[in-house]
Amino acid sequence: MSENPEESVDARVRRRLRELRTERGLTLQQVAERASIDLSTLSRLESGKRRLALDHIPALCAALGVSADELLASAPPQDPRIRGRPWKCDGMTMWPLTHRGPAAGLHAYKIHISARQRRPPDKLPVHEGHDWLYVLDGRLRLLLGDESFVIEPGEAVEFTTWTPHWFGAVDGPVELIMIAGPQGERLHLHP
Repeated sequence: MSENPEESVDARVRRRLRELRTERGLTLQQVAERASIDLSTLSRLESGKRRLALDHIPALCAALGVSADELLASAPPQDPRIRGRPWKCDGMTMWPLTHRGPAAGLHAYKIHISARQRRPPDKLPVHEGHDWLYVLDGRLRLLLGDESFVIEPGEAVEFTTWTPHWFGAVDGPVELIMIAGPQGERLHLHP
């Protein structure tokens, strides 16, 4: 991310404040408490409805664990490559395709399903959210409630996860891309 010459110092600090808070997984409430600043004041500072005063800077830096230079400077350019290590679970190998950042809670994975992953559990799981799947290679069996579907390479599916569901291999290994929210991630990828 390069510095925008049009961006004022005030706008840059607001942006950096949001970026640093989000990177650290902190809520406005947590930063406000750490900085001993009223929550509404911090919210107005981030949104630009209140101007940043010099006496805010040391408290915000301490709350975020950064120097004043880091808060006032432009964000360093980030390496866009995803370097998450794959992990295996229940006949599947998963590779993360997104950072753990602000993707509205959604994360993408490339998944390899073993040819042995053909038998659904006795009780199909249900959870909050949606799942999106795109089959790259192989044939995927998708159970949604009482319905069974075979998803071919190049086909995508989207479904509410309030419906009992499961997916596995039909007659060989399957490669797919999955986009899941936090609830689906916990259930499908970290049982």
